[in-house]
Amino acid sequence: MAEPAESANPPELKSRIGAILRATSGNFLEQFDFFLFAFYAPAIAKAFFPAADETAALLNAYGVFWLGALMRPVGAIVLGAYIDRIGRRQGLIVTLALMALGTVVIAFCPSYDAIGVAAPAIVLIGRLIQGFSAGVELGGVSVYLSEIATPGNRGFYTSFQSSSQQVAIFVAAIIGFILSEAMPGDTFLDSIGGIAKWRIPFFVGCIIIPVIFVLRRSLEETPAFLAMKKHPTAREVFASAIANWRIVILGMMIAVLTTTTFYFITVYAPGFGKQLNLSPTGTLLITLLVAVTNFIWNPVGGALSDRIGRKPVLLTISALSLLTTYPALSWLAAEPSLGKLLAVQMMLSFYFGVYSGTMLGCLVEIVPAHVRTTCFSIAFALAAGIFGTSTPAVATKLISMTNGDRASPAYWLVFGAALSIIATLIVYRGGGKTVPAYDTAAEPVAGH
Repeated sequence: MAEPAESANPPELKSRIGAILRATSGNFLEQFDFFLFAFYAPAIAKAFFPAADETAALLNAYGVFWLGALMRPVGAIVLGAYIDRIGRRQGLIVTLALMALGTVVIAFCPSYDAIGVAAPAIVLIGRLIQGFSAGVELGGVSVYLSEIATPGNRGFYTSFQSSSQQVAIFVAAIIGFILSEAMPGDTFLDSIGGIAKWRIPFFVGCIIIPVIFVLRRSLEETPAFLAMKKHPTAREVFASAIANWRIVILGMMIAVLTTTTFYFITVYAPGFGKQLNLSPTGTLLITLLVAVTNFIWNPVGGALSDRIGRKPVLLTISALSLLTTYPALSWLAAEPSLGKLLAVQMMLSFYFGVYSGTMLGCLVEIVPAHVRTTCFSIAFALAAGIFGTSTPAVATKLISMTNGDRASPAYWLVFGAALSIIATLIVYRGGGKTVPAYDTAAEPVAGH
């Protein structure tokens, strides 16, 4: 199918800053809830997944977290086709509604002690709904931002998709810190007025849902989508996505380093701190700082790649991650301290932020414009669903399999870096100008 033509003078947005804020608001809810689920995984495990020992219960909770993520590719295909056919604005409203539904289900689900095996089943359904929605949320927002970007600034604009997620991490960590400091009790299973403490942040997420809906409903459609003379049918979207499967797989490989590093330094950080026998409060404060530096490094990476190209940034960060991650974690694990944890987390935050800000622009550029949302979303959903969101479970399992080697989670990050180097060299093997052998319908990646 030929790529739909775009008119020379598409309608202009009223405010790009306003459009960025409205588009990324849903990302806030997505990452806020994802972080909460993993951060409170020990409490959620005890509430919904009782098992013979604490590690088994925690792995059950992380397993449900991962199963929800495996719905991402399904959501990417179904909802991605919907957005490419019906429009960016309407599609992002639908994804927000589904994400909100999953949040409410988990927040209000009774515990295992109250309703038995129905409790973990309900929580699993909530996570599956969230994963289905998240499969296209990131792709839909990234595509939206890329299509409203000013010339020469696509990487910078798309980087704010990831930056918005860091705001969610920061807010969630702040709430966790306040709860842990202000409320007595050794665990978040303790109740306040009959309500377990771990549920309170989820209730906060429910409260902000109406605000985000108001923001999303006022979102304008992108000029690029409005200017297309023909929008593909769902069948045409699926056919084109299948035809471009090689670039989708390469895009997934490029995104793996982003997803594994992100989940390690944010979602898994509290659990890793516990493995290192470090103060939970101190670990949480470090996670707060990581969210701040992630927010800063993302647009820096996007802007840098706009100037010098995507390829050199992707390869440089991947190589640094490949060579330094295990030595850094070994240094930390040898004599754990909050100071060392902060240093390692800051290093990985730099890698993640610069790489992610570049990777988002790369992914948008190497997929076909007329199925941009679908192909982008499938690539990233596969990376997040298979690799990224499995990071807490894999890291926990690696430590167990290596007789307590607390540096062993580095193997997972090194694996992601290796995949990135291979895929980047293949995609940009002709000097980084185009990717004709893998995607004849893709736009040229000019200057990158």
